[in-house]
Amino acid sequence: MATLSRRTIYRYSLGSFVTGSFGTVPGLLLLPYLTDTMAVPAAAAGVIVFVPKAWDVVFNPIAGRLSDADLVRTGSRRRYLLRGGIGVAILFAALFAHPGFGKPVADATYVVAVFFLCATAYAFFQVPFNALPAELTESAAERTRLTSVRIGVLAVAILIAGGGAPAITDALSGVAGYRVMGLVMAVIILLATLGVYFGLRNAPVGSLRPNTVRIKELVRTIAQWRPFRWLLGVYFIQALGIGTVLAAIPYFARHVLGDPGYRTVIFVAFVGPALVTMPLWPRLGRRWGKLAGFRIATVSFFAGLVAMYFADVLPLALTLVFVALAGVGYAGISVFPLAILPDLISDEEERTGETRAGITAGVWTASETLGLALGPGLFGLVLQAGGYVPSTDSTAAQPDSAVTAIVLGSSVLPAVLIVLGIPLLRRSVLQRRS
Repeated sequence: MATLSRRTIYRYSLGSFVTGSFGTVPGLLLLPYLTDTMAVPAAAAGVIVFVPKAWDVVFNPIAGRLSDADLVRTGSRRRYLLRGGIGVAILFAALFAHPGFGKPVADATYVVAVFFLCATAYAFFQVPFNALPAELTESAAERTRLTSVRIGVLAVAILIAGGGAPAITDALSGVAGYRVMGLVMAVIILLATLGVYFGLRNAPVGSLRPNTVRIKELVRTIAQWRPFRWLLGVYFIQALGIGTVLAAIPYFARHVLGDPGYRTVIFVAFVGPALVTMPLWPRLGRRWGKLAGFRIATVSFFAGLVAMYFADVLPLALTLVFVALAGVGYAGISVFPLAILPDLISDEEERTGETRAGITAGVWTASETLGLALGPGLFGLVLQAGGYVPSTDSTAAQPDSAVTAIVLGSSVLPAVLIVLGIPLLRRSVLQRRS
């Protein structure tokens, strides 16, 4: 079996800058963009952030069927990937262009429409991108190698997008900052798309086996597959917690730490340690077991978040230490589900004699997307309950109840969601059978 060249692997991994940018920046900045430049009420803003991304859960199977059909016709999925990536770039810039209609309802309607279109374009990029490894090689070992590099590049992409986007909006405050940020991110998305498309033009192609999952088969598989349901439950709950944390960062920086510029510092303090420690968690898993490692990572994330509740009385340096502790745990809860999942798939395929990888990938991606989309929506409801005052220039004075809601929504609430996964990490259910 031919080994994939490093050039092929790294050119494929460039697509992580598309998935990392779209997956991180709206979750981090779209909520304050709505509440603090368009005066959209927090609860409505939360719904706006949630619904279009949740649309991906519904639309992904449709995009998959269209991508499969194009694969049969042309022998490659690259054409859909190119069109989807270009669409994401254009619409991402439009999303943060701020129409300036002057009325919250009109401005919010514009954001909803553009975000829906952007999410649809993203589905046309994401589905072919996730399916490309099956085209590039038939070797399971080479696919693992390809995915490992992709995850590493994704971590870098998240750090750049999540740290760089707030830095731009802080340097150019107000609407201008969001517009420039949207253009910069759009350029990154476009260059990454072109890099994958042209970079893989002469890449090797393995057997082309379209895999269209039927709803009946999907429901039957999940209903009979208890270990996968348990792991998926943990993954969804913790994705919801992560989505809440990302949405809370801008508000936490401005109203708890007192400086909106700290949101870049917080994000880097959160993702930086995660990037550094991500390779160390698998070693711990090999020594003590994957479930034990998963539990330790969950407790680390939980402890860091709970400590952030006291940020208003702690020195900034100590608060950042706790943010870093949460980031270390974040790395672990990102690694271990993906490490346990192949074990469950192998067990199930051996038990049933049927392929399960394709079904698993679709459901897994949908669960992650839904959890990360629900997080900002949940935080928006918390802001609304606290009486958060929206504005068009971020200068509205906030009542003490709103600040309390921000503190609880950025620390205690996601901490509870993260730690809820521990009771589901049952060795009797998830431990791989020998």
